[in-house]
This record gives sequence, C-alpha cells and structure tokens, in this order.
Amino acid sequence: MDYVAAQERARTAELSLNLTEPVTLMSTHRHLEKLRGNAILIEPMAGPTDKVCGLWFGLDDVDLILHAPAASDVHRQQIILHEFAHMILRHEQEEISPEVARNFFPDLEPGRVVKALKRSDFMDEFEVAAELLADRLAARIRRSQELTAGQPGGFGAIFG
Repeated sequence: MDYVAAQERARTAELSLNLTEPVTLMSTHRHLEKLRGNAILIEPMAGPTDKVCGLWFGLDDVDLILHAPAASDVHRQQIILHEFAHMILRHEQEEISPEVARNFFPDLEPGRVVKALKRSDFMDEFEVAAELLADRLAARIRRSQELTAGQPGGFGAIFG
C-alpha cells in the first residue's frame, strides 16, 4: 500500500468537493445527497457491533449508513465521515445475497437491489484513503466550528 498516494487521493477528493463554509456534518451530508442524486439515511445499527463500526448499503433508491453506537458525538461523526469518504472516493459496492440483506433488512422487498461495501482488510488502500479523507473532513468541520464560534450570539455553533 502506498500511504503517500492515499494521502494525495484524500486531499484531491476533499478539494474536489468544493464544500462551502461553514462545513458541518449536516452540510456535508446534504452536499453529498445533491452530488449523488440520492437520499442518504443515517441510522444507528441494531444487533451486535463488535466487528463493525459502520456500514454503507446502496439500495435501489437510497444510500443507507448504519453506525455502531459511539462513545461520543465525535466518534459517531468519524464513523459517518468514513462511510461518506467511501462514497466520495467512489469505492465500488458489490451485490449482497438475500440472506445477508435479510439480516439487516428483514422487511426488505425481494426485488430491491442491495449493495454493500465489503471489507476484508482494514489496512488496504481503500480503507486507509477513506480514513484519511474522513480525517480531513473532520478537520474542516472543527475549523469551521472554531471560526463560527466567535460570531455574535454564537449563531454559528447553533445553526452550523
């Protein structure tokens, strides 16, 4: 794995987003929905989460991010940003079997296409690039919070 190349892919991807200040998790979420032309739903994960922090599923008309219960809002944000990063970096999803789909979506109509990003190695270049991009996005959010915190009445912190 080429770490320097992964850093460059993350930097280039962040710049290509053209995010406008102030950057928040919500503004990034809405921006990605516009770029993808799909709603992105973010939900807490039910069931055992000892092996997984976040999952990105592509259904026929919506992207769904499931996240494990997080120790803090910052940790939850990082999990979501990591899944956003896979979308931004255009990491390919693969079709999953109906049995796997039923584990997460017991009420899913059989005709819907479900795809998921499958990972077997957390140190491969896809995972590293996604985490580097998530870190860059988190840094943008922190800088925006610092810049807007000084506004009269703290409106930046309230309205994001």
